[in-house]
Amino acid sequence: MYAINNNKIPNNVNLDSDPRLKRALEHWQPDFIRWWGAMGPEGFSQAEIYLRTAIGVDAQGWAFYDHVRMPEYRWGIFLAPPEPERLIKFGDDIGRKTWSEVPGEHRFALRRLIVTQADTEPASVEQQRLLGLCCPSLYDLRNLFQVNVEEGRHLWAMVYLLHSYFGRDGRDEADELLARRSGNSDNPRILNTFNEAIEDWLSFFMFTTFTDRDGKFQLLALAESSFDPLARTCKFMLTEEAHHLFVGQTGVQRVIRRSCELMNEHDTDDIGRFGGINLALLQKYINYWYSSSLDLFGSEISSNAANYFAAGLKGRAYEEKLFKEHRACGQTYAVELMINGQLTTKDITLRSAMNEVLRDAYTRDCEKALEKWNKEVLEHHINFTFELPHRRFNRSVGEYANWHFDPKGLLLDTQQWHERQKNWLPTTHERQFIKSLMKPVTKPGLMAGWIAPPHKGINGQALDFSYVRLS
Repeated sequence: MYAINNNKIPNNVNLDSDPRLKRALEHWQPDFIRWWGAMGPEGFSQAEIYLRTAIGVDAQGWAFYDHVRMPEYRWGIFLAPPEPERLIKFGDDIGRKTWSEVPGEHRFALRRLIVTQADTEPASVEQQRLLGLCCPSLYDLRNLFQVNVEEGRHLWAMVYLLHSYFGRDGRDEADELLARRSGNSDNPRILNTFNEAIEDWLSFFMFTTFTDRDGKFQLLALAESSFDPLARTCKFMLTEEAHHLFVGQTGVQRVIRRSCELMNEHDTDDIGRFGGINLALLQKYINYWYSSSLDLFGSEISSNAANYFAAGLKGRAYEEKLFKEHRACGQTYAVELMINGQLTTKDITLRSAMNEVLRDAYTRDCEKALEKWNKEVLEHHINFTFELPHRRFNRSVGEYANWHFDPKGLLLDTQQWHERQKNWLPTTHERQFIKSLMKPVTKPGLMAGWIAPPHKGINGQALDFSYVRLS
């Protein structure tokens, strides 16, 4: 067991051996608690939630279940165990020993990477803070809160790095993470997707399917980092991130199952009048959240991505497992670019295409989610297939940001886009319809009419277990 369980801040980094760092983090802790009280889940501070708390990084330590009030949740700092004699796995310095301290020449770049990742964690909590008031079941309410507290712990993980390795600059950045606000016009979150409102549970399930999956791949790339504390931090975060993807993917699948049941029961795909969400509208939400999440990978051609890879700061997902050559020198990558208003395939240096390499891996992973959703539809003998839109569709970042494309990737003029986008993206009326379904269901074992129950409960508990004890 790695955790120090009687510590004010549970940790496996031996905080007691560094009194100055410990005092700094304990000084930041009340500010975090105040932020949580102001911007965390609304209306449930006294409820007892059946939460999993990380108290260590081994199999027993990271999955301790108990009913806990969220303000009393013990957010901690946990890094995966060190690998003895770990070596740099990619870039110009491959084969050299990894860094336990921040090299001066990489200080700014590493801080930027850490802050950008860290900013997404409190942002998602802020985006989701009102969802508990319209939960479809206590099972789902508990899952929402589990995601929320884990995002809070991920913030702690990154703040530890900022405090430990970046001095006054790091402490200032940690303070700023609590000062920015999702959707605030004066002080917004860094990445646009994390400023979008999440006002209904369908959006939450799509967000945790697609946007948290971006988080998975960013963490996988950072887990390859030559800066060993960052790599170890991200490896443990990935353990918790898997639960977020589970919540999203199974949540959408349960919506699909219920929609299919209503379609078969009433022999129509017009199930809105029966309190269901038709499959075509689900496809629109897929289009919206997938395209928004694609933007998070950045531009198709990126000098920053090239520099990060060369310096060993950020690699490719599963670098050792999937790639035979790890310097990425003298290689090219085919990318479709808009040149003089025409789509043109161009070979660019592989290092400059690292964002696109990661986006490709992400897309393949998203396709696996859709395979499961389509299998659900097929099992109900319904002729409908969900599809990912083309990566050029509805983009706000990168080569395609100033152009319009349909979900198949065909170029449109501005008039065509404005006339037809209502066929591909949720309209205001459709969003209002989804919000109209969001009525709270808070009796153990019951589910809202627009979503099917899960196949099993949490940690071996029954579906009618009191996952949330409301005060």
